Amino acid sequence: MSDKPTGQDVEWQRRRRRAEIFGDALPETTSDEREPAAPERESAADRWLREQVPPHHGS
Repeated sequence: MSDKPTGQDVEWQRRRRRAEIFGDALPETTSDEREPAAPERESAADRWLREQVPPHHGS
């Protein structure tokens, strides 16, 4: 038997090392798949600024 790691073993090790160095760069889901997060304590000024964004600029 060979002690050489299989291609699958090498891939998970590579992913682990990359995550240790760079962290989790890509989330599991994209922002359009998640529920929008409501700000917990939004000031009146922040709320006013958010409401002033034109519709064609998104939310």
